[in-house]
Amino acid sequence: MRALVVENDGTLAIRELSMPEPNDYQVLVKTVACGICNGTDIKIINKKFKGFSTYPAILGHEGVGKVVKKGKKVTSFKIGDNILKPSMYKPIDGYYGGYGGFAEYGSANDYPAIVKDGYKVGEKDFREADYTRQVLPADFDPVSSVMINTFGEVLSAFRRFGFDKHQSIVVFGSGAVGQSFTRFAKILGLSSIIVCDIDDDKLKIAQKMGADCIINNQGEDVKERVRRICPDGVDYVVDAVGYTEIINQGMELIKFNGKICVYGISEDMDMNLDWSKAPLNWMLQFIQLPTYKEEAAAFTQIVDWIKSGMLVQEDFISQVVDFDDVIEAFKLVEQGKAGKIVVRY
Repeated sequence: MRALVVENDGTLAIRELSMPEPNDYQVLVKTVACGICNGTDIKIINKKFKGFSTYPAILGHEGVGKVVKKGKKVTSFKIGDNILKPSMYKPIDGYYGGYGGFAEYGSANDYPAIVKDGYKVGEKDFREADYTRQVLPADFDPVSSVMINTFGEVLSAFRRFGFDKHQSIVVFGSGAVGQSFTRFAKILGLSSIIVCDIDDDKLKIAQKMGADCIINNQGEDVKERVRRICPDGVDYVVDAVGYTEIINQGMELIKFNGKICVYGISEDMDMNLDWSKAPLNWMLQFIQLPTYKEEAAAFTQIVDWIKSGMLVQEDFISQVVDFDDVIEAFKLVEQGKAGKIVVRY
């Protein structure tokens, strides 16, 4: 099989590797599509993803694949199912999973079957991430359904941050993650949804997603605009980008007992906080890796929204490219010249 890998020196390459062989509790999955993540994938390439050190690695955590073979104890999946997040459980020809969605074939554990036989996380290759290997509805387009990986992560974080209807929110960033926060805020009834970005085209998309106000934070006074709408400040500021300076900027936007919510994964692991402009009471919360159980629990709600038309997956995708063009697509993402790119096999 072919796979997109990042070598020890950080270069990208397409390599011919052996196919994974599923065990009794696993299915073999032929990848249909995988999304490029400007957070995880790019930071793994640049060796700036916290906690990741296994190189060389096969990239990709936003995959969708079709089940083509299954182990004898598998009961939750059937041949032909499209499932989320096929992965690489063991190194292939010396390449580790990081997380392996950009390989032509991957694997997925049937965790209910493993649990039924008395095994726990850490046994029989059972990982907590296996809770997210869920079956897509048969009528869902598997290519655009790559977005469900992002939706699940963001909605689980949305719930953990504690956002609720009629509350006000400022979202910094209008990439796929920021757009997801914006759309969910609209669907769930938050008011005064304000989105900040430096790209006017992305801000127009944020408006379509439900933003009540858009601000180009390179050319406009963000505090003045926000305080004009919410004189006492907003309930929440969301960093959907991963820049630590957003935390300091957010302090003068939140109201008393407001919260700054960091979802974007920063390359910097420290910060200089100046809370002189913050209210006396305020909160700071990081969610940079939603728990897999919470992500899986968001799946049903997301599917319902897609079926009802409240959430349109294609609206979040700027470009679909063939796997042969994957390296060029990564270059565009790294250069900031592309929105959400999905790679099709």
